[in-house]
Amino acid sequence: MSDTASLKLGEKTYDLPVITGTENEKAIDISKLRDSSGYITLDNGYKNTGATKSAITFLDGEKGILKYRGYRIEDLAEKSSFLEVAYLLIYGDLPTQAQLDDFQFQITRHTLVHEDMKKFFDGFPSKSHPMGQLCSLICSLSAFYPESLDTNPSKEDVNLTIIKLLAKMPTVVSWIYKKSLGHPVIYPQNNLEYVTNYLYMTFGQRTEHIEIDPVVVSAMNKLLILHADHEQNCSTSTVRIVGSSESNLYASISAGISALWGPLHGGANQAVIEMLEQIKNDGGDTEKWIAKAKDKNDPFRLMGFGHRVYKNFDPRAKIIKKACDDILAKLGVNDPVLDIAKKLEEVALSDQYFIDRKLYPNVDFYSGIIYRALGFPTEMFTVLFALGRLPGWIAQWKEMRENKEPIGRPRQIYVGHTVREFVDINNRK
Repeated sequence: MSDTASLKLGEKTYDLPVITGTENEKAIDISKLRDSSGYITLDNGYKNTGATKSAITFLDGEKGILKYRGYRIEDLAEKSSFLEVAYLLIYGDLPTQAQLDDFQFQITRHTLVHEDMKKFFDGFPSKSHPMGQLCSLICSLSAFYPESLDTNPSKEDVNLTIIKLLAKMPTVVSWIYKKSLGHPVIYPQNNLEYVTNYLYMTFGQRTEHIEIDPVVVSAMNKLLILHADHEQNCSTSTVRIVGSSESNLYASISAGISALWGPLHGGANQAVIEMLEQIKNDGGDTEKWIAKAKDKNDPFRLMGFGHRVYKNFDPRAKIIKKACDDILAKLGVNDPVLDIAKKLEEVALSDQYFIDRKLYPNVDFYSGIIYRALGFPTEMFTVLFALGRLPGWIAQWKEMRENKEPIGRPRQIYVGHTVREFVDINNRK
């Protein structure tokens, strides 16, 4: 097979390199096309444009495959912890026991956040969205740790910044939740592992010790693992392009959080619960709403079904469905909204209309149900998504910096006015 592709523009032909990835993905390298021909390519939304070469995550939407650093998501969700997966994504390999112990120890040394950060909460309006708080608080860490602004840091300094961010994120996320309730914040208990510690800070009380249910810890670990990275999506690409300007890690991650906030990205699981609430408030007749979803003239669409990347099934949904069933059974939650969710799931998995269109329940559907069952308000769902996605964002930022990738600078096709003569304000019509 030829290792070049030919592009004919007028009377001239340009040979473009063909690149093959380790999973046999093919790409035409057009990075020097403008220099040689004066042409650029147009790809609205970058749907068919590779912006980087990455060794972190591989997904195949047609076959329903997701792998982190070559490890199948099914194996990682079943056999590892979130902290192991974070180490894998950031450093490239699964840790040995000694490496994991040291990683955990380094994180426990930095779980506390500066007490002055509490003052931010006094300034936030009472109705401010948790994601607005999160992106502000994470970006502010660069002010508390100005050494992170060094544009030529040592490897040790970069690693310390990574450790600090991983350590402080669960504390910040738990404080956002506590403050929303008007409750005093809970400080980390560093004898607890990462996910258990987060759940303790979120649901604990200062006046009493609580035991976190192992079923809840297991489900939360799985959710965070499944959200840990997902190739070059909107928020990940944002982290990389902001980081390409040599912006510090905290600011780059804050930008990713802002991108994740959008309802077309990280807000999908919140949209699931809002849809279920809508059905409940209408009387709970799922058959009526299924019919609306099938009616192509009706604007209503089922949220949490199908996926823009996975064309057959979302491998993460298969994993989290069992965790969802375990949570509901263990907690014995009596919630009409979750009853509606189970009815919709049953229809989607058995109705030929949904089967033919591959509108299966996706990871957002099940994660929304789990967060609801655990008692999280819907506005916290995207914050929890960010907590899971953090190691992936860090890994992508770190890879981009280590590869010395150039500053991101997309091109455009200008379609505005040509030269216009300036008209004095008194003569304008």
